[in-house]
Amino acid sequence: MAKLFVLFEHAAGFGLFSVSEFEEVSMLLPQVEASVMDLTRFNSIVKLVGFSPFKTAVAALESANAISEGILPQDLAVFLDTTLPAKKKKITLGVADSKLGAAIAEALGIQCNHLGAIPEIIRGIRMHFASMVKGLTAKSAGVAQLGLGHSYSRAKVKFNVHRSDNMIIQSIALLDLLDKDINTFSMRIREWYSYHFPELVKIVPDNHMYAKVAQHIKDRKSLTDASVPELEEILMDSEKAQAIVDAAKMSMGMDISVVDLMNIQMFAGRVVRLSDYRKQLAEYLHSKMGNVAPNLQSLIGDQVGARLISKAGSLTNLAKYPASTVQILGAEKALFRALKTRTNTPKYGLLYHSSFIGRAGLKNKGRISRFLANKCSIASRIDCFTEAPSTVFGEALRQQVEDRLKFYESGEAPRKNTEVMQEAIALSEEMQKTEKKKKKKKKRSADENGDVSMKSENGDSTLPAEEETGAEPPKKKKKKKKNKEEEE
Repeated sequence: MAKLFVLFEHAAGFGLFSVSEFEEVSMLLPQVEASVMDLTRFNSIVKLVGFSPFKTAVAALESANAISEGILPQDLAVFLDTTLPAKKKKITLGVADSKLGAAIAEALGIQCNHLGAIPEIIRGIRMHFASMVKGLTAKSAGVAQLGLGHSYSRAKVKFNVHRSDNMIIQSIALLDLLDKDINTFSMRIREWYSYHFPELVKIVPDNHMYAKVAQHIKDRKSLTDASVPELEEILMDSEKAQAIVDAAKMSMGMDISVVDLMNIQMFAGRVVRLSDYRKQLAEYLHSKMGNVAPNLQSLIGDQVGARLISKAGSLTNLAKYPASTVQILGAEKALFRALKTRTNTPKYGLLYHSSFIGRAGLKNKGRISRFLANKCSIASRIDCFTEAPSTVFGEALRQQVEDRLKFYESGEAPRKNTEVMQEAIALSEEMQKTEKKKKKKKKRSADENGDVSMKSENGDSTLPAEEETGAEPPKKKKKKKKNKEEEE
């Protein structure tokens, strides 16, 4: 009959407990759940065998990171090997994590289990751990947990910041919000200023340009023929500028007070500044996507690629998704509604905003969305796991989607995926070689510029006499040593 031991990982260290009457415990699970709350009853079943405290906070953090990834720490392996009985075949070790159990079984040859009554036993150990270990109080255990929690979370946050995914997620969310706000504000300024100058809406339909013109004009009665050059600078169109001046003379709008015009002008200025900031944010997103996901950017563009990363949570999560998930990412409500009502599932989610879907015919939209999702998953995996990011694979994948569109329209057979990828790999290797050569040339030129001294103005060399003659002092010293040895 196998004896049961339970491993418990705490912020203060590793604890090993022995469980008596294992067969009865597994049979009477409700009684075990009830005895967990009572310390005296729990101590009769579970007893401490050994405790290995962490020496430093760094060791605790390293062990926590290793256990979270399913790796057996060296300290834990030594502790289990020395504390457990020699006959390990007759032992069953209870663990909380199945991945850690598999690592222990592979390294030490101990049978591990994480099912049955073991979760309830571990829950009881967690509740009474401070009282079961000598020298450990509830206060010191809480301080250890708080310190390890802070350091573990800080390490995870640093990892996320290093990937720069969060910057893309925040910028695309702000960009979408700005689009909604600018549209709402532009409609408001149109309605507000149209009471005074209703003809301007037809002449200047663009929202951003309308706000600029309204901010410049103020009172329509102040417009004269001399105002045409100023309006032409804003609109970049002489005909529209002249049409605004002509419409102002014959306008049907009502007269409004100076205070109202000032408020309209201030609000129009806010809308213009928001539109300018929106352009700056789009440029920032373009540069970030070029650094983090260049292949995905060259395949489907900045905004669609950033929305996919934002919906997945990170570029790593997007790389883990299969192509079928990427295809309907963003259409979860429609998917679950179709599954409930047993109707057709959606063909696309966020990928619908790509230009490829719009260019495809009505019959081929589902096909091209499936093909595009496949290429997006490949591009995201290349971006996530490559060491030298480049746009070579993204451009090749984009050309494949273009060829597939031509195939649907004209029937022209596209190239095979293996041929395209082999060409892209060869091209990327050539680019890496050229970059290495450029770096070597820069280093050589920098070394030469640092070693070679400049001549003086009169043409005399400023080099030392030894360097001018070409003699090398270290070699001379070696020759002298050889001559001495021959004399001896």
